[in-house]
Amino acid sequence: MKFTILDYLEETAARYPDKIAFADVNTSVTWSEFVNRAKEKAAVISKYFEPGKAVPVMIEKSVKTLEYFFGALYAGCFYSYFDSTFPDSRLNSMIETLELKYIIADSRFEKKLAGLKINPLFYKNLEEEKAEYSDNRRLAIIDTDAVYANFTSGSTGTPKAVVVSHRSVIDFISVFTEIFEIKAEDNIANQAPFDFDVSVKDIFSGVFTGASVHLVPKMYFSFHTMLLDYLEQREITVLIWAVSALCLVSSMDGFDYKVPSKLRMIMFSGEVMPIKQLEIWKKFVPNAEYINLYGPTEITCNCTYFRIPKDADLSAYTKGVPMGIPFPNERILLLDENNSLVTKPDTEGEVCVSGTCVALGYYNSEKTAEVFVQNPLNKATFERIYKTGDLATLGKDGIFYYIGRKDTQIKHMGHRIELGEIENAISQHANITRACCIFADNKITAFYIGKETDKKEIVTLLKTSLPVYMVPSEFLYIEEFPLTKNGKIDKKALMEKLNVCKD
Repeated sequence: MKFTILDYLEETAARYPDKIAFADVNTSVTWSEFVNRAKEKAAVISKYFEPGKAVPVMIEKSVKTLEYFFGALYAGCFYSYFDSTFPDSRLNSMIETLELKYIIADSRFEKKLAGLKINPLFYKNLEEEKAEYSDNRRLAIIDTDAVYANFTSGSTGTPKAVVVSHRSVIDFISVFTEIFEIKAEDNIANQAPFDFDVSVKDIFSGVFTGASVHLVPKMYFSFHTMLLDYLEQREITVLIWAVSALCLVSSMDGFDYKVPSKLRMIMFSGEVMPIKQLEIWKKFVPNAEYINLYGPTEITCNCTYFRIPKDADLSAYTKGVPMGIPFPNERILLLDENNSLVTKPDTEGEVCVSGTCVALGYYNSEKTAEVFVQNPLNKATFERIYKTGDLATLGKDGIFYYIGRKDTQIKHMGHRIELGEIENAISQHANITRACCIFADNKITAFYIGKETDKKEIVTLLKTSLPVYMVPSEFLYIEEFPLTKNGKIDKKALMEKLNVCKD
């Protein structure tokens, strides 16, 4: 039986020893080489890190980074990626949360690390150390031990480390790769940074199936010609990308340059997919299957999926692409404000998730007890659920439909308003590619990209589908949205732009 991620890795390495496992722009590694290199690194890691502890890694996204991730696992530890571009205050908060003494890093970050409360272990020095690998730690791992910790932003300003176990990754990736028929013959293009859980689907889909995972440099997403050349040259078949990454290609007219010929599966998550951008993708890559994925980091990547029919009339998705149906072995509950089950169709409730997929919690944080809670509907046995903070409805068709965040649902002029509904309505304008609304000083302001459009035109359109109290007071055109490093719209940066406009 297989209880850990490493069992799956070793099975794949035995089946496809000479096949490319991971590749970056400069180098690649086969599955057998990858196992051997991970064990070599584990031997040295074991000298500095105790079993069950976090191993932070600050190396640019590369094959080398992944070797250290899996070296951490072979050492009976778990990995956590540290981004060198983060401010010192955030990195020191992450160091304090994980109670770290050492960090494995590239020596080019020596100056950055000098400002942090941690001792750097530069990987070039580590690789000169002599140590013999032992299976003792690896054999002591159980399936409830952690694989990784990914940090998410905290409402208090302190980042939280979501810790996910071997069991949860095995549960999700086994189903994920089976449903979407990811095979050894596939080439997966990794877009997401390694501290964003979309990358978990890339990395471990490869580990479980033998598919080759190609690490796309972040810079390529600023130059669509380089990106599309890369996808074609690497014969990429599967994309599991953030919505904004897909939109970068379609909004920059990238397909006028080149259309990758091997794409068969395009999955997206992180934000609501703009229908206009999806239409562009389907126009140029009509034979691929398109999947909308939903789920927060705290439930191991995703809990629902929706296959978009090839003949679907996308204009019919007036409220956005549906969340879809639950993945097998995941239970979705919609709870109202009284923690009662929402049973009436098309009635909103908070999305709560139960199952093996639920993360271990937040590392070293009292916040765990607030959102990882006992299922209030189950009085007989222990059943932990994660309260996502997202609102959705369950249609009569048995499909879940996303509404938005509880914390983006505002009270304005006596009415409860979901900003996502306004954004979707604005995006229906022919000149507008995408919109994002901000609520501040008791008024709604809409930012949009596409072509600058007269405010009266937009208002006229909105009044055909929205009540007057939902029509924004201001419409601000910008050339492009500021994005977080995870590819989501940076609403904090938009708020700063709003304040500048006021001044």
